[in-house]
Amino acid sequence: MKREAAETGAAKVSRDEPWLIRTYSGHSSAAASNALYRTNLARGQTGLSVAFDLPTQTGYDADHVLARGEVGKVGVPISHLGDMRTLFDSIPLGRMNTSMTINATAAWLLALYIAAAEEQGVKRSDLQGTTQNDIIKEYLSRGTYIFPPQPSMRLIADVISFTYKEVPKWNPMNVCSYHLQEAGATPVQELAYALATATSVLDAVKQAGQVPAADFPKVVGRISFFVNAGIRFLTEVCKMRAFTELWDEITLDRYGVTDERFRRFRYGVQVNSLGLTEQQPENNVYRILLEMLAVTLSKDARARSVQLPAWNEALGLPRPWDQQWSLRCQQILAFETDLLEFGDIFNGSTEIGRKVAELKAQASEELARIEAMGGAIPAVEASYMKQRLVESNAKRFAAIESGEMTVVGVNKFIETAPSPLSGGDAGSILVVDDKAEHDQIESLKAWRASRDDAKVKAALAELRRAAVEGRNIMEPSIAAAHAGVTTGEWGATLREVFGEYRAPTGVARAASAPAGDLDAVRLKVDAVSAKLGRRLKFLVGKPGLDGHSNGAEQIAVRARDAGMEVVYEGIRSTPAQIVNAALEEGVHVIGLSILSGSHVALVADVMEKMREVGLVDVPVVVGGIIPPEDEAKLKASGVARVYTPKDYQMTDIMADIVDLIDTLPIAA
Repeated sequence: MKREAAETGAAKVSRDEPWLIRTYSGHSSAAASNALYRTNLARGQTGLSVAFDLPTQTGYDADHVLARGEVGKVGVPISHLGDMRTLFDSIPLGRMNTSMTINATAAWLLALYIAAAEEQGVKRSDLQGTTQNDIIKEYLSRGTYIFPPQPSMRLIADVISFTYKEVPKWNPMNVCSYHLQEAGATPVQELAYALATATSVLDAVKQAGQVPAADFPKVVGRISFFVNAGIRFLTEVCKMRAFTELWDEITLDRYGVTDERFRRFRYGVQVNSLGLTEQQPENNVYRILLEMLAVTLSKDARARSVQLPAWNEALGLPRPWDQQWSLRCQQILAFETDLLEFGDIFNGSTEIGRKVAELKAQASEELARIEAMGGAIPAVEASYMKQRLVESNAKRFAAIESGEMTVVGVNKFIETAPSPLSGGDAGSILVVDDKAEHDQIESLKAWRASRDDAKVKAALAELRRAAVEGRNIMEPSIAAAHAGVTTGEWGATLREVFGEYRAPTGVARAASAPAGDLDAVRLKVDAVSAKLGRRLKFLVGKPGLDGHSNGAEQIAVRARDAGMEVVYEGIRSTPAQIVNAALEEGVHVIGLSILSGSHVALVADVMEKMREVGLVDVPVVVGGIIPPEDEAKLKASGVARVYTPKDYQMTDIMADIVDLIDTLPIAA
C-alpha cells in the first residue's frame, strides 16, 4: 500500500505504509496487562504482542507445584476464559492484530482467544493475528515444550488445518528463529534450522490429510516467520535477503506453489536481546536501533511487524516508560525519516549480493544434512541441532572472554560514569508483586467454584476422545474454553494421552571452546579432587519452569572442560527433584540457573529442602538476571555465590567455585 506524504519544499512523494509497530508485553495479571495494552495502543502502537507467563506456556494452572514463584513473572497468567476476557476488555478483537508468543499450548490459547472474540460478537473469519506455534525451536532453545515431537507436530498441523478454513486471516505458525540466535545460532544455522522446521511442519500438514491438495498453497501462504536481528547489521540484512530468496525457491520447487503471493517470506522480528548488556545498559539503545535497521532498510526483505526490547531488559522487567521509549524509536524511523520513500537500496550491490549468495549456499548445505537425517524431528531427537547450537554458543562466549569479540562496556571501554537512568535505583525496573501469584490462585479457585462441573467434565471427555481418535483438536478445545476448562486441565488431559518429553541437552558431546587460563583451573580441580578422595562433582540445576537453558549449558560445558564431574539433567525440575539428585549423586556443589525472575522463591525452596534432608554442607551458587537487592537476599539466606551477566568470564567462575569447595571443612 502507498500513501501520499508532503515533503517540505518539494513535491509530494509516495511512501510505503510502515510495518506493524508492537511491544512484547504482559505481566502480573490479566487486568494489569490489559491496562498496559490500552496505554500502549493509545501511544501509537498498532498491534499487540502478548507475553504469557511460564505456567500458561507449559500447560499448568497457577496453583500447580511447578508454578511456584513463576506466576505473572515473564508474562501474563491466563488460566481460563475469564482471564482472556479480562485481558482484552474494551479492546475490539475484530479490529486488532494480535501476536501470541505461545507454543506447546498454542491450540489452547487460540481456542481461548476465539472464544473471547465470540463473546464480543466477532466472527472467526474477521480475526487477525499470529500464534507462534513452533515446538521445534522449543526443543532447541526456549524449552517450553510439553509433549514428544510427533504429538507436538500433530497439534501444530491441527491448528494450521483449522485456521486456513475457519480463521483465514490468521497466521497459524510463526517459524521462530529468534530463540535460535539467542541460543547461539550463527546466521547460517538460523537460516537452515528455521527453514528445516518450516518444511517439516508443511510436510506434516500434507501427511495429516486435512487439507485438500488444491488448498495447500493457501496454507503455505499463511506460514510466517519470527526472526532475530543481531548487532552485525549488514550481515543481518543479507540474512533476511537470503531468507526471502530461499523461501521463494523452497515453496516453488518443493511444494509447487505458483502464486507469488503465497511464496512471500512474511516475517515479524524482535531485535536481539542476547547482546543487551547489564554493564552500561544505556548503550543498549544504540544496539537496538542498529538491529532494527537490519530488518527495515532492505525494502524487498522488510519485516511486516517489529517489536523492540527495552534498553534495561538485561537488568529486569522494563517499566511502561521503557517500553514507550522503544515504541518511539520505531515511530521516529517510520514517520520522521525518509526510509519508506525509497525502493530497495541494496539492489545491485555486489558486496550484498556476494554475502547473500554465500549464506544461501552454506544454509543449503546444512539443510541437506538435516534432510538426510529425515528432517527436523529426527535431527532434534538425535541432538544434532542442539549440540551444534551449544557449540556455537560456546565459541561466542569464548570469543567475548578472550577479547576476540568486542562488547563495549563489558570487555572493552569499561570505564564509565554512573548512569542517571539506573544508578542502582530499585525503581529502575518493574518488579512483579509477589501478591500477584496469590491473587491469581484465589481467582482460579473462584472460577472453578462458579462453573458447571458437568459441562467441564463433558468437555474434557470430548477433548480426550478427539486426541485419542486423531481428530482435529481445535473445535473440542474451543468448546472446552466456553465450558470453563482451565489451562492446567487442558494440559493434563493431553499429557495423559500424549505423555511428556525431555529433550536432549546437547551438553555431553558438545565440542570445547575454552577461554581464560583453563589449565590452571584444571590443576586446581585435580588438587581439590585429591583432597576429597574423588572427582569434584558439580550439579547444575534449572528449578521451576524457566526454559532459558543457554547459560546453564555453557556453565556445564565449561565445568566439564575444567575437569569436574558434571550432573546436568536439563530444564524444568522441582526443588525436590534437584535436592534428590544432589543426594543420590553425592555432589559437592549445587549451581542453580534461573532467568525468569523467580530466583528468590525457588532458591528458598531448594535450600529449605536441603536442610530437611541434611545437605547443610553442600554450598549453593546461583546465576541469572538478579537485581542487587535480590542478590543481598539470596546471600543472607545462605547462598555462597551469586553470578549475574556482568560475570562473563566463565573460567573465572569455575576457579571461584573450586576455591569455594577448597575452603570447606570436607575438603581439608
